[in-house]
Amino acid sequence: MANSITDHIGRHITVPDSPKRILSICPAITETLFSLGLEEMIVGRTKYCIFPKGKVKNIPIVGGTKEVKIETIHDLQPDLILAEKEENTRDIVLALEEIAPVFVTEVQSTDDAYRLIETLGSLTNRKKQAHELLTSCQNVFPTPTGDQTLKAAYIIWRKPYMAVGGTTYIDDVLRILGFENPFTKKESRYPEVTNEELAEANLDVLLLASEPFPFQEKHIAEFRKFLPKVKILLVDGEMFWYGAKMLEASEYLKDVKRRAISERD
Repeated sequence: MANSITDHIGRHITVPDSPKRILSICPAITETLFSLGLEEMIVGRTKYCIFPKGKVKNIPIVGGTKEVKIETIHDLQPDLILAEKEENTRDIVLALEEIAPVFVTEVQSTDDAYRLIETLGSLTNRKKQAHELLTSCQNVFPTPTGDQTLKAAYIIWRKPYMAVGGTTYIDDVLRILGFENPFTKKESRYPEVTNEELAEANLDVLLLASEPFPFQEKHIAEFRKFLPKVKILLVDGEMFWYGAKMLEASEYLKDVKRRAISERD
């Protein structure tokens, strides 16, 4: 049997009632599928789908999130393909539609992330497992406290510097942690920012992520030159992923807030 449904970006698609061969081209989705007990049904993933560690190694790689191997995916014969609007391109979705139904998710906030978990449960007949995962995440994930607000920028790229902007999951996490992101009004969701813009933002904290660009201790000095009084913290970018990662990340994110408040450079 098949069901006619609408995905997160308003596309009407027909999906199998009980998919048996699922292909995911979004890392957070892949990890969440494992948490729902669907390991035996996942037939393909991207090279960036690295969680859960060890468990994904035997699942065929079909490319990256921005470029996939169409013939490889065709040969895997998926009956459901899962994508995400930010992670995957429109051209990829259009090409994959010729192979199997493609459900496109969209995550721009923590509420969207919770919706993602519910949606994956519904699509894969794992509603009970999804409800349990969702409840566990909601029970431990940070919630807004209304306490001290620090102005913070989250940097994801170097040469040029790129920051997290508005309508993104990471920006919503920053808000929940009590950080004020000065770049939410930028037109781009991941805007390029100059040294001058960072200096003029009156930051309390600068968060340097470990991915997609791998910021390390050695990079702190270059920011020190124009942000001498700003607290600079290296953060694990993978802990700012959504889906099943939220359960693991909850204590880490709370610790980021504690470090931002208490550490002195």
